[in-house]
Amino acid sequence: MRFLLSVALVLLAACQSTPPLPSWQSPAGLDQADLGQIIDMRSGNRLTPQQLVAELAGADRVLVGERHDNPDHHALQRWLLNALAQRREQGSLLLETLNPDQQEKVARAQESIERGHWPADLPAALGWQNGWDWQLYAPLVEYALAQSYPVLSANLDRAEITRIYRRKPRLTGAAAADHVQKALLEQIRVSHCDLLPEAQLPAMLAVQQQRDRRMAERLEAARIPAMLIAGAFHVRRDLGVPLHLDREDIRTTRVLLLAEVGASPQAGQADFVWFTPAQRQQDHCAELRGKTK
Repeated sequence: MRFLLSVALVLLAACQSTPPLPSWQSPAGLDQADLGQIIDMRSGNRLTPQQLVAELAGADRVLVGERHDNPDHHALQRWLLNALAQRREQGSLLLETLNPDQQEKVARAQESIERGHWPADLPAALGWQNGWDWQLYAPLVEYALAQSYPVLSANLDRAEITRIYRRKPRLTGAAAADHVQKALLEQIRVSHCDLLPEAQLPAMLAVQQQRDRRMAERLEAARIPAMLIAGAFHVRRDLGVPLHLDREDIRTTRVLLLAEVGASPQAGQADFVWFTPAQRQQDHCAELRGKTK
């Protein structure tokens, strides 16, 4: 009897083991003290990857914030999906990189893959948008499409964005607070190198927040446990999608920020932060200024 119990415990531990972590790919910050550290922002405690997975496995919704051009962030997202699958069945995956007008194509591709037939040109089959680097997203997307749960769009179509530019929707609730609006406006200014006309900023803010609202709507409609992968500002508790969720859904949601070493996330922005190497900063602003001359 004791032998059978020991075998059962070993099998249970094996089922809850996590896959090997991916190797770092980004070139900068490899000597930083915080590299690889996972911080519970609620307590300040450091977590192991296994402890993080255990924390996230009990959540109905997991929001993962990325820097879009950091390959380590995409590798950790794929790892996390795999690790969570060892503990519970995934319900759905939502991606900022997919628009509603791509959903039918994604569903057809996933059905084909389920039958054992991979599209010869997967990006074309998905209607993948050129603005998202396929080489970076491919491993995650290919992994997810081969799973049994649906891969869902979480963004706005271009036509919807055009309508928002022409006429800003009225926003209510926590997302309409002055401090939220000011912080997002500043982020838009900085990300566009202070080159945008001031008159254009309110429309861009409206698009940003309507994207957050769409992600929240899609999350609440998706089968749980659900995971959303989006840019870091979209998933932040103090500025993004969580402000648009119902109160009960917020309680069962967890936010993980993937942050490059040297960043300084604050308590209240996320539940957990995982520090990765950094991409070398290109002189993006100098390039933009050159184009405007």
